[in-house]
Amino acid sequence: MLQLDLTGKIALVTGATGDLGRVMVRTLADCGADVVIHYRSNEDKALELKQAVEALGRRAITVQADITKQGDVNRLQAEAVAGLGQVDIVVANAVIQYQWESVLKQPIEDYESQFESCVMQSVYLAKAFVPAMVERGGGRFIGINTECAMQNAPGQSAYVAGKRGMDGVYRVLAKEVGESGITVNQVAPGWTISDRDRATGSERNEGYEKNVPLKRRGSDQEIANTVVFLASELSSFITGAYVPVNGGNVMPAI
Repeated sequence: MLQLDLTGKIALVTGATGDLGRVMVRTLADCGADVVIHYRSNEDKALELKQAVEALGRRAITVQADITKQGDVNRLQAEAVAGLGQVDIVVANAVIQYQWESVLKQPIEDYESQFESCVMQSVYLAKAFVPAMVERGGGRFIGINTECAMQNAPGQSAYVAGKRGMDGVYRVLAKEVGESGITVNQVAPGWTISDRDRATGSERNEGYEKNVPLKRRGSDQEIANTVVFLASELSSFITGAYVPVNGGNVMPAI
């Protein structure tokens, strides 16, 4: 029987206290991984997640860090190793939130924040965590991208610019570290249902859903399931991929 078994693996999720991050943490732990729970400011939610992971019989630590600063990411790596051991699975999920505007109105600072939180976070994480993966001859490096990177809709410019830059880093990194048995992939969610939607009863949006071939929005659990698949041995020959999880709303072409 095929199983998504991560027993003995140590995973890091950045932005772990966010809507998607929380589900990723719980799903990774449910499949057997110990988890480094990164947060920037929501310590209470991070500690709550730590308890949830431990209730599943797995180990967990929480680490506060600003993923846009290389020094903080290096400290994150050191605390992860000291607390749990060398990280086998990196999930770059954190991103800075901002108000979308047209190119002509979008503040320059928002382009800078997206570059820092999408591109440079990935570079800092790679520099901090991948060398040990190379030494061990394997690992998983997974980034959370977005369907917006293919949509290029009005108002998305800063977000799209950051995520498309991130895409380039991942594709190059996949070629550079593949010979060491490390896979590098991206998961690209669509407009995803989270606990926030469930609390407000806003799961449905007909305007969005009418253009989705599966005629619905995806769930946070479906995103987490894809992340765990890419973290597992079942995906051992997949690298350099951009995987939309959006019901077919965008479809990469060959």
